[in-house]
Amino acid sequence: MIMIELLPERASFQPDAEVRVEVRGADAAPARVRVLRLGELVRELPYDGGSWIELGTLPTGGYGVELLRDDVIAARTAIEVTADARRRLRYGFVAAYPPGADATGIVDTVRRLHLTGVQFYDWAYRHAELLGGGEEYLDALGQPVSLDTVRRYAAAVGRSGADPLGYAAVYAVGPAEWPGWEHDALLDAAGRPYALGDFLFIVDPASADWLAHFRAELAAAAAEVGFAGFHLDQYGYPKHAVRADGALVDVAESFATMIAGVREELPDARLVFNQVNDFPTWRTASSPQDAVYIEPWEPQTTLGSLAATATRARLLGGERPVVLAAYQHVYDAAPTDAADRATRLTMATLFSHGATQLLAGEADRILVDPYYVRNHVVEPSTAEMLRRWYDFLVEHDELLLDPALSDVTAAYAGDYNGDCDVRCTAAVVSEEAVAGTVWRRITSAGDRLVVHLVNLVGQEDALWDAARAPFGDPGVIELRVRPVRGRVPRIRVADPDAEGRLIDVPCVADGDRVVATLPRLAAWQVVLVELAPDEGNAG
Repeated sequence: MIMIELLPERASFQPDAEVRVEVRGADAAPARVRVLRLGELVRELPYDGGSWIELGTLPTGGYGVELLRDDVIAARTAIEVTADARRRLRYGFVAAYPPGADATGIVDTVRRLHLTGVQFYDWAYRHAELLGGGEEYLDALGQPVSLDTVRRYAAAVGRSGADPLGYAAVYAVGPAEWPGWEHDALLDAAGRPYALGDFLFIVDPASADWLAHFRAELAAAAAEVGFAGFHLDQYGYPKHAVRADGALVDVAESFATMIAGVREELPDARLVFNQVNDFPTWRTASSPQDAVYIEPWEPQTTLGSLAATATRARLLGGERPVVLAAYQHVYDAAPTDAADRATRLTMATLFSHGATQLLAGEADRILVDPYYVRNHVVEPSTAEMLRRWYDFLVEHDELLLDPALSDVTAAYAGDYNGDCDVRCTAAVVSEEAVAGTVWRRITSAGDRLVVHLVNLVGQEDALWDAARAPFGDPGVIELRVRPVRGRVPRIRVADPDAEGRLIDVPCVADGDRVVATLPRLAAWQVVLVELAPDEGNAG
C-alpha cells in the first residue's frame, strides 16, 4: 500500500496548460521532484511539502513524475501532454447512479489511471426511450438511477479530462415499447424476432424511422445530461436476417449506416461502437467513429488471439485508438494473485500490440462480466498494479501506442537476420504466444527498435482469462544487436513492475555483435534499442 500518492490534476493536459500534480499523504520533509521523458531528466525542482506540485507547461509527450526523499523514490505518476486527448482511449466505466452520490472516487480513478473516456453503463430509463423516466427511476433491470447523479458524474468526469460517454444499444427495444417497433424487427429462420432472451427485441438499426428516433434520443441525451458522446452497443447477432417487411438485411451494412447517421446528428461527439467478437470490424472500423472497440469472446480465448485481433483492428482503423473489452472473469474464480498475473499478461499483450483494455472504473472496481453492474471490488494489490501499469502506458506512449509503429520481428530476429534478438539460458524464445516460452516481438519506432518480452515460462497454456501460475525464470537473457559502424548502440529497459521507467543496460562487443544482459524478467519488459544514439544521450 503506497503511503504517498501523486495524482495528476487531469487525465491529460494541453501543451499550453499548467501541469499540476496533487500530493497526498506527504509531510513537510524536504524532497525533490523529477520529470522524465523516456527516462531522460527534463525538469527537476524542490518540493516544499504542499498539497500541489506546479510543473509549469510541458511539450507534447508522455512523462514520468517522481517524488524523491534522500534519493529514494517515494511516489511516481505519469503525465500526458497532447493537443488531442481523443487520439488515445484509455477507457473506464461507471455503472451505479444512486441519489446524492459523491463523484470523488470516480474522479480519482480517472486521474489515477489517466482515463480519457468513461462509459456510463445502463444510465438510461429504457433502451428505446432514454430520458422517459423523469429525475429518478428504475432502469430496465430494476437498478435505481438518479438523473441528477448522472449529470453530476458527467460534469465531474469532464472536468477531470475524460469524455463521459452515455451507453446506448443501437437496435434494442423492450417489451413495453415493442408494439411500436415490431414492424422493424429482424426475424430468425422460424420467423421469430431476434432477441436478447425475453428482455430485449432487435430491430434493423438502419430502418429509417428507427434511426431517426435513435438519433433524436442521443441528441436529447447529449443536451440534457451533458454527455460528450456515446458508447454504441450491439450483441454480435444476427449477421444476416429478414426484416418484418421481407427485406433481406446485411446487418454489417446496417451498422455502418447507423454510425454514419449518428455522426451526422452529432458531428462533434465522441462515438465508440462495439464490434462484438470482431463483428463487423472489417466493415465498421473505418466508419466515422473515434475508436476501434472490440469485445472479445470465444474463440478469442488466447493471448495470441487478442494480439491478432488488436493487430487487425490497428490496420483497419487507421489512426483510431484500439480498445479491447477483455473482461477478466478470472477474479471471480481464482485467488487475487493468480488473477492479477492473468491481467498483467492481458495488458502486456494489448499494450505491446498498440491497444488498451477496458477494465477499471467506478472508485475501486474492475469488470468481470458483460453486465457491468456485476463488477468486482479490487484488492489493494490489484489497485496498485493497475496504477503502475497505466502509469507505464502513459509514460511510454510513443513506444507502445503510436499508430506509426510497425512490427519488424520477421525482418530483424532469428538466425537468418541476426540483427536484433534475445537468448535465454533456461527458456525457449518464441515469436508466438506459446506457453512455457518467452514471447518476443520487435517493433520499429522511427530509428529505434522496441523489443517486447512477455514471460509465459511456467504457464501450462496461453489463455488470457484464466488463473496464472507464478512467472517462471527464463534464466539469463541476453540481447544481441548488430551495431551500425562507428556507433555504440544504446540499450535501455523498462518494466512496469520494477523501476517503471527506462534504465540503461551496459553492453559489450562480441565479434560483430553487441551484447547486453537484461534484468530479470517478471511479466513484461520493454527494451529500447537505439542503433545510432545522439552522442549526448549515449549510455
